[in-house]
Amino acid sequence: MTARLTSRIALATATSLAVLAAAAGPAAAEDSASWWPFPVYDASSGTPTEAEYTPLEKADKAYNICVLFPHMKDSFWVAVAYGIVTQAKAENVNMNLYEAGGYENLPKQISQFDDCMASGADAIVVGAISGAGLTQKFAEAAEKKIPVVGVTNPLPKDALPAANYVDFVAMGGVTAKGLLSAIGDEEANVVTFPGPAGSGWAEDFNKGFKDTVEGHDNVKILDEKFGDSGVAVQLKLIQDALQTYPEMNVIWGTAPTAEAAIGAVQLAGRPDIKIISSYENQAMLDALNGGQILAFATQYPVAEGAMAIDQAVRLIEGKDVMKLAQPKADVIDETTAKDLNMDLVLAPADWNPEYSVKAK
Repeated sequence: MTARLTSRIALATATSLAVLAAAAGPAAAEDSASWWPFPVYDASSGTPTEAEYTPLEKADKAYNICVLFPHMKDSFWVAVAYGIVTQAKAENVNMNLYEAGGYENLPKQISQFDDCMASGADAIVVGAISGAGLTQKFAEAAEKKIPVVGVTNPLPKDALPAANYVDFVAMGGVTAKGLLSAIGDEEANVVTFPGPAGSGWAEDFNKGFKDTVEGHDNVKILDEKFGDSGVAVQLKLIQDALQTYPEMNVIWGTAPTAEAAIGAVQLAGRPDIKIISSYENQAMLDALNGGQILAFATQYPVAEGAMAIDQAVRLIEGKDVMKLAQPKADVIDETTAKDLNMDLVLAPADWNPEYSVKAK
């Protein structure tokens, strides 16, 4: 692909994102009281059962909670941050958030984990770049009696005393069902863009999607392209797929994949290509309403962030805690978008990320 065309795609994508980001989002909430109780699956025993999550009203003391994210490059993680910040204020604890800059930066997250332990944090909340890669740090925190809570990204079984994340295999399956419902008997030639290899969630999303379409003769998986969940990386992967697979008519992948694909398929003259996002971000709802994507899935990231803070406080105080809380994934298409509780999906459009909260 020529440099000129690449530049045009990047410009179109940037323009699309600017318009979508400016779209109205949920109004800023004064507190999180209206979020609860939140329906989840309690998978603490290994067998998910339907339950409701309600946090503590307030922590006993102004604890220091250290939060680690893979990055803050998209509004998905901004939504998780919004839940964390809002609940830290509600429970009156101190919170400091650090991001590693991308899924390729595991060494940086390990170093940040060390910094959290050295700073005297009462608890650590971590969106793990790699659960396996942080195993040693989890053990060190346990030795120091610093409770660690996993948020959003999956972890090895019993890796931590508490965590919350969706069943990513099921979530991938939800989007596959949305595709099957939309295409009927039409042929679908799919390239999947699951996200960063080694993250755990990307592989699980992909497995859920593939397992669900397996046995449907009209759906063919042409290729799987793993890569960092930033728009620039995903755009390059999409450009490669457009050249390699002219028969591709479905792009399934991360929310940044969908963002990049909107401009890419437009400039490639391929309005026939259906775009599906495996999860949500600020752009997805408006893109859905504008007919630019077919569907997206949600795991309610705002609620995940809020629950993580409460789980951390409960562990510090030795109170009952849901060991593994799993939000119920939903697929959102043009027929179900009107019923979506946006307060638990996205940060308010006028909210700027806060990396520190001081207890009053």
